[in-house]
Parts: sequence; C-alpha cells; structure tokens
Amino acid sequence: MSRAVELALVAGDAGEVPVGAVIVDGGGKLIAQSQNRRERDCDPTAHAEILALRAAGQVLQDWHLNQCTLYVTLEPCPMCAGAIVQARLGLLVYGADDPKTGTIRTVGNIPDSAYSCHRLEVLGGIMESACREQLLSWFESRRKV
Repeated sequence: MSRAVELALVAGDAGEVPVGAVIVDGGGKLIAQSQNRRERDCDPTAHAEILALRAAGQVLQDWHLNQCTLYVTLEPCPMCAGAIVQARLGLLVYGADDPKTGTIRTVGNIPDSAYSCHRLEVLGGIMESACREQLLSWFESRRKV
C-alpha cells in the first residue's frame, strides 16, 4: 500500500485526484502500478485501478487475475468495482472508504451483489489515515484557489 500512496502523491502533484494502485501476483511480485490519469489522458476511464488491471493483464498475458492482489488508496467506484469483478481478482485491499461513490462496502456492494459473477475477498481501511489525509489535503487545496 505504501507504493500506492506514493503513486497517489504523484497523481495529485499532476493535478489528478490522488489515487494510486498497484497489483502484485500470487508470489508477491509487483507486476503493475498506476495512478489516476483522467485529466492528463483526457480519458474518463483512466482511473488508477483500470490502468493497473490493464497493465497486469498484459504482463500475465491473461485477463484472469485470480492469483493477484490489488492495492488502491481509495475504495473503488462502480466502474472500477465492475472491472475488478470481471478480472476475477483474488484480493482487493483499499485504504480510505469513499462516502460518495464507493461501491465495495460504503455506498454499494458490487462484489457481493446478486449480479456479481465473482466473489471477491476485500480488506478495507489499510493505511486509511494516510490515504484519507492525502485526499482531504488535495481537495482542500483546490477549494482555496
């Protein structure tokens, strides 16, 4: 999660909402990492999780990521939660809950819903204070401008 926090800082410095994501394989080897890039790429799907999932699939040459763990600093949104389920991810670890769009445990629960094709193991609240503070500081600095 520490690496995801570092990536989120880079995203925030670049004007993106500070979210970072890393994926490790079943042996604990880092195989993908990303950060939010929506503004820089002019792409509404360029969330850190989506970009990391794409990169991991390319590294493994397989879209099944059932032996992988995704670490992300913020609870995934509906788009990302859907992609995580579709990738058959083995474990999701996230930092801060998202009270507006979090669809893992906070606002909704896509992984455990009737329309989910995969049951996802989830650990939330990992390095929560660091992740939350990073987001709050970033949004606060934007509101002062």
